[in-house]
Amino acid sequence: MLKKVLSIIVCICLLSVAAGCKKKTDTLSVDSGDIPSAPVESQEQIVYSVNPLTGIAELSEDKATDRPVAIMVNNISTAQGVQTGLTAADIVYETEVEGGITRLLAVYQDVTKAERIGSVRSARYAYIDLAMGHNAIYVHHGQDPIYAAPHLKDTDNYTLSTSNGGARISNGLSSEHTLYAYGDKLWTNIISSGWKTKNSSVTNWQNFAAETAPVTLPNAATSVSVPFSASYKTTFNYDAATGKYTRLFNGTVRKDYLSGETENFKNVFVLMTSISNYADGKHRKIALSSGTGYYCVNGTYTQINWSKGSASSGFVFTNTDGTPLTVNPGNSWVCLANTYTTQPTFQ
Repeated sequence: MLKKVLSIIVCICLLSVAAGCKKKTDTLSVDSGDIPSAPVESQEQIVYSVNPLTGIAELSEDKATDRPVAIMVNNISTAQGVQTGLTAADIVYETEVEGGITRLLAVYQDVTKAERIGSVRSARYAYIDLAMGHNAIYVHHGQDPIYAAPHLKDTDNYTLSTSNGGARISNGLSSEHTLYAYGDKLWTNIISSGWKTKNSSVTNWQNFAAETAPVTLPNAATSVSVPFSASYKTTFNYDAATGKYTRLFNGTVRKDYLSGETENFKNVFVLMTSISNYADGKHRKIALSSGTGYYCVNGTYTQINWSKGSASSGFVFTNTDGTPLTVNPGNSWVCLANTYTTQPTFQ
């Protein structure tokens, strides 16, 4: 009898446990339609800031507020074939130095985007003023002792060497044509040297049009030639496929020494000014107060007026009626040519 009672009790317990388990299972079961979907990771959209030197939204915010870097680049005819980094520049200035030759000033809002720049040469007075107009850190290797050397004290200047962002690279030419800057190393060394690298305020270099509204000017200019001297003629041929002007020197297309890429620029400015010798009869004095000139873009051109004034002022471009000039977004090449000896041609 006792065994029978115990058997009944065991059965009741088992049924209770089973019922409890079933109840728990019912409580946890969820209709498949109620299963929450796994969270989708949102992909952060990169927002670019406008490059104040080109008017194009192409930079990170921190780079857009950095001070530009302006680098002296060798342009003697024998060294043009080993030039590199110009296609990465936002603005390139060209004017006379001495003996009928020109030199270049390549300006970068973000110098780290250029693998190498050069070859790098010595400072000249007018180029210091051009760099100061951008509040740029001026990079050079040496200087003329009479005119440029005293003026270098007026700005933040950086002498490039093999120990601070530069390197001598064998290119088949003599040593003075072999010094190049490495963009990333140069910027790192500028920071570690303690230079102020941020602009307190940022404004666009020119009055840029919207990227979706290309500028068209009244006169055709598929080819622009600027004879700086009897032996130095810079020409820009418009390529409709790229929408840019390709640079030539004395009829030869200029290409980057390392990449082989042709040197193409969206905007071409030809600024006419007075150029004369300093008292030493050798170095050239470039007037940078005001004058007339030409603006070329998209296979067209127009006459303009320009002014700069003080060393720390930037260029102001206007139409001949005095209204602000609208500039197409993109990189620019700026020629400063002698009013009395240079006659630009447009075709």
